[in-house]
Amino acid sequence: MARITLEEVKHVAHLARLEFSQNELESFKDQLDAILEFVAKLEDLDTEGVEPTNHAIEIFNCFREDKVKDSLDIKDVMKNAPQGEEGSFVVPRII
Repeated sequence: MARITLEEVKHVAHLARLEFSQNELESFKDQLDAILEFVAKLEDLDTEGVEPTNHAIEIFNCFREDKVKDSLDIKDVMKNAPQGEEGSFVVPRII
């Protein structure tokens, strides 16, 4: 039994502003029907007592904790600059 009609496929294609040949529409109809059939099988699963999840595995925040520490000495930083002026990097003008 088809769960989706050719007219529904055409309607979705129209909403997405896509144009397909008749063969493509038939192919998409079959593919979408197979997807809907699989989703219908999932409805038969007993999910009683299963907690909803967003991820299959437990995730956690892996960022390091922020800690205040001394900044680099400006003289040491400017040693790496090809050109500097008054503690700032000098770069070519772009505009």
